Amino acid sequence: MDDQNKNLILATALSFLVILVWFLLFPPEEPVTDPTVSGATQGIDGTEATAPLPNALPIDGAATATATGTEGVAAAVEAAARVAIDTPRLRGSISLAGGRIDDLSLVGYREELAQDSPAVTLLSPVGLPNAYYALYGWAPAGGLGFDAVPVPTTEWRLERGDVLSPGAPVTLVWDNGQGLIFRRTISVDEDFLFSVEQSVENTTDAPVRMAPYGVVARHGEPQNLKNFFILHEGLIAMADGELTETNYDDMPDFAYSERDGARVESVDVQGNGWIGFTDHYWMTTLIPAPGSPFRAVAKYDNRRDIYQSEVILPTLDIAAGATASVTSQLFAGAKEWETIRAYQNQGGIDRFLDSIDWGWFYFLTKPIFAVLHWLNALIGNMGVSIIGLTLIIKAVLFPLAYKSYVSMAKMKELQPEMEKIKERAGDDRQKLQQEMMALYKKEKVNPASGCLPILLQIPIFFSLYKVIFVTIELRHAPFFGPFQDLSAPDPTSLLNLFGLLPWDAPDPASIMALIFIGILPLLLGISMWLQQKLNPAPTDPTQAMIFAWMPWVFMFMLGGFASGLVVYWIANNTITFSQQYLIMRSQGYKPDVFGNIRSSFKRKPADGSGKK
Repeated sequence: MDDQNKNLILATALSFLVILVWFLLFPPEEPVTDPTVSGATQGIDGTEATAPLPNALPIDGAATATATGTEGVAAAVEAAARVAIDTPRLRGSISLAGGRIDDLSLVGYREELAQDSPAVTLLSPVGLPNAYYALYGWAPAGGLGFDAVPVPTTEWRLERGDVLSPGAPVTLVWDNGQGLIFRRTISVDEDFLFSVEQSVENTTDAPVRMAPYGVVARHGEPQNLKNFFILHEGLIAMADGELTETNYDDMPDFAYSERDGARVESVDVQGNGWIGFTDHYWMTTLIPAPGSPFRAVAKYDNRRDIYQSEVILPTLDIAAGATASVTSQLFAGAKEWETIRAYQNQGGIDRFLDSIDWGWFYFLTKPIFAVLHWLNALIGNMGVSIIGLTLIIKAVLFPLAYKSYVSMAKMKELQPEMEKIKERAGDDRQKLQQEMMALYKKEKVNPASGCLPILLQIPIFFSLYKVIFVTIELRHAPFFGPFQDLSAPDPTSLLNLFGLLPWDAPDPASIMALIFIGILPLLLGISMWLQQKLNPAPTDPTQAMIFAWMPWVFMFMLGGFASGLVVYWIANNTITFSQQYLIMRSQGYKPDVFGNIRSSFKRKPADGSGKK
């Protein structure tokens, strides 16, 4: 077996090994940092501890006089009046029971690709399956009781405004009848960011102390949870530059807190941060004003299967006759790169782009997506943009590829001399290696250089797969014809004559999808097969068999991947074929592609003599 074939087999084996490790054994994408302080009792302002929030805040009535458990809250929310939300990107309403933002759909995003598919529902009220909502309030301190502050079922009154829309905020008011008047002014921008100003007016003759808070709660795990190890879904938090990602099934492992009656972890944030829950494409996040200290709390109530993220702001002293207020933000919407980047760069939300799961290869995924996004804005077609991205990647790697292909061409020129060395060395492996290395040194050839471009493609391939799978810009992104969602597998199949017949292809997870393969995986296999034909088949029968099967193994292995990734791989193979052919010709070696194709169909006798 010559060294070139050894190198190619080694590169193939390494490729298979890395792919298997990545898709079966690779650890989580982001290390979960744990700068937590559980069960802390001192307030974040260094003084008296803030009173605990109502036990299981969204539904429990044990700590309040007005709530009576899940059923009581659900009934109160259903009976309460609502304030409509109407923006270019959002539709929904705010319940005056608790003043909660609990009804939100995303305009422009459908559940399925079909035109009649309903809009994506992000938030839903208590009483519906998988309730998910944001709630704000005040935690009493300094001897003040919960009867003096609004609770999750408090009936607020609409004081100002009609429909919440950009430039048209609404104000809710509640008078506790004891000299404290609470107001909540909610505004929203053109995209997905709410601003919530909480204020309290103290008309009594004595000072009061309380701490404003915000909560995002969801009842149970999401119904459409992907549970795919390359994607984070669950709790996400940024605390002074440290990103924490915690899966839903890890939150029940938090330390039990007698104070909160639930599994709790918390951390005191000194200046910048945010906390909330992220899904595949959507996110709901509490964001205190940049530079404001706060306590970030993650909580799981196993009694009612409720996941909560909380922001507790510093305790305020409100003098008699004074008014105090605090403003925070709520992001509730799609994780669009451009929108989130604007909130980070112009809005000052610290490292908000990290809410998109870039993974361990963030140094590749971030620039790859940025270039892809730029190309799509320029071209207007994501499939063509992926091909353009492939051209750019190949151009960047061209100097290395050129050196590799030149080395491969020189290796072919050295084949006669290498055969002579093998004859002289016989079974003396040490002598063979020494003379081979001397020949490589003399001719300035690196036999391993052919492997490097192949190995470099592996992290690029994984990074692009991550980008296509994670980013919402690829969701329902069309290419042409039947390829209307590049984040989904090829919708064509031999069963529907590659999209010509009006029925769906087999489910990608079924065995039928392996039999009735789509046109993109088929083109992938053909492109790999043609790339092989730049060189004659190995003389060793085992090597020849491995090489012959390799394109079709990859065809079936990658056939169920996102069609955008398969488009990239086809384009990559086509460009690589062209580069290698032209470089070999420039070095005086003329690849006989058609001759190699013809010879691959000829039957060889068992003795390997080549005679018929």
